[in-house]
Amino acid sequence: MPAKSLQVFFLKLPRWQQWSTLVALGGLGNLAFAPLHFVLVLIPVLSGLLSLVTAVSTQRAAFALGWWFGLGHFLVGFYWVGNAFIVADIGLLAGILSVVLLSVVSAVSIGVVAFFCNFVRTSGLNQLVFFASLWTAAEWCRSFLVLGGFPWNLMGYVWGFSDAMVQVTSVTGVFGLSAMTVFCAAAASPLLNGTFPVSLRGLKVLFAALALMFSIWLGGMIRLNAASEDMFDGIRLRLVQANITQHHKWSTELREAHFKTHLELSRRPSPNKITHVIWPETATPYALGTDANARSLLGTVTPAGGLLITGSIRVSDKQQDPLQVWNGLRVVSVSGEIVGSYDKRRLVPFGEYVPFRGWLPIEKLVEGSQDYSRGAGKRTLNLPGLPLVAPLICFEVIFPGSIVDKQHRPEWLLNLTNDAWYGRTAGPYQHLVQARFRAVEEGLPLIRAANTGISASIDAYGRIVTSLELGRRGVLDTGLPTGLSEGTFYSRQGDAPVLFVVLFIIGITFVRRIRGVIGNL
Repeated sequence: MPAKSLQVFFLKLPRWQQWSTLVALGGLGNLAFAPLHFVLVLIPVLSGLLSLVTAVSTQRAAFALGWWFGLGHFLVGFYWVGNAFIVADIGLLAGILSVVLLSVVSAVSIGVVAFFCNFVRTSGLNQLVFFASLWTAAEWCRSFLVLGGFPWNLMGYVWGFSDAMVQVTSVTGVFGLSAMTVFCAAAASPLLNGTFPVSLRGLKVLFAALALMFSIWLGGMIRLNAASEDMFDGIRLRLVQANITQHHKWSTELREAHFKTHLELSRRPSPNKITHVIWPETATPYALGTDANARSLLGTVTPAGGLLITGSIRVSDKQQDPLQVWNGLRVVSVSGEIVGSYDKRRLVPFGEYVPFRGWLPIEKLVEGSQDYSRGAGKRTLNLPGLPLVAPLICFEVIFPGSIVDKQHRPEWLLNLTNDAWYGRTAGPYQHLVQARFRAVEEGLPLIRAANTGISASIDAYGRIVTSLELGRRGVLDTGLPTGLSEGTFYSRQGDAPVLFVVLFIIGITFVRRIRGVIGNL
């Protein structure tokens, strides 16, 4: 079938079939993300989307096609979110509704991209650059707007399987890699819309896309060949992965047993001297600030001269009204004294707090009716016997450019998380990929302690030094990789350069379009 006829065939379909096709196409694109990483599927997915939204006659129709594509894309991409509602015994229906609502809202971003692609109606290389720029701008907006943002499955994350491909994010960040990925994947769209199916111009565009991907890979390989594998002297970490299911985690009858499990794992013999023990998010079921007995027990498994770092809640003074609760980490010495503390600053909507609580008659997923309070902000902890560290609790690690206090640069990142909410879905694998990207962007090693996995030691180049797979109980003993003392270009400049280029391209394209409209009047 000639390329041009594919568009004609699509436009002759009943509207519901067009929408169904776009939903399926959007859902198919998720095969490119972890744990599968079938990246090549993005070529027909994004090329097909661009070809179709530029074929319809109105911007309204283009927005509809983009929105339906986005609905399929996010329904499949966010399906794992619903598992948390099932685990929390709220019910399957609530889980489905949460995924649908999140997808409906997120799909607007792709609808807007489609709208403006149809409005501008550029062609060839200009069209691809404009499309990639719009997509990147939409990802950035989705990452930081509406309830704090949800930057999950940004297009750059499809390269999480390749150490070489992710190295470019030390300069561009994940948004820059997203832009280049979308550009290359959509480069086949001219072959689908018939604009230049076999012309020299079309072949040049495809060659440029291939050359760009090869350059990213080659640059990454060169960087890795020169990469250090050094470790901090005298530091040996033990990451405890108790693999406690979320269904049992907060059981009053089992919390003592869960605590003992962590203690027993911490005591396991090791051929090398352990200097510090690290437990995952909310591993300690007690408020350590007021529970001297729990602190004393933690002290018994804390290495001599070292520390134990654990996820734990913090509760305000009982006389305070209203009572406040924080999710975070506490650092305990051999004597059972708390020598460091951090409170989570980015809370999960509906998980740790209920937005618009006065209007929404629902409760949060996490145990207890009290909303968690936000921490004061990004922190760099100076702990005895350890290099300066930036703590990150759970999904705080998914926010690019927003994890490090630039005024007090740390020497490593520590991510405590509990992915038990999501079972053996794609969620835990994708969460790990995003943590790896933060290490590359910042030029800092990242240590990840996860309740059910995947616990890992990640170096400053995003390489997994060692890991403990999902769903396994055990300990992971590891050294602490060194970071890049001067950081990376991205750690110094953040997203500003990429966003400037993206907005400049969008602005110039709009100006040309408006001039063209005026000229035709």
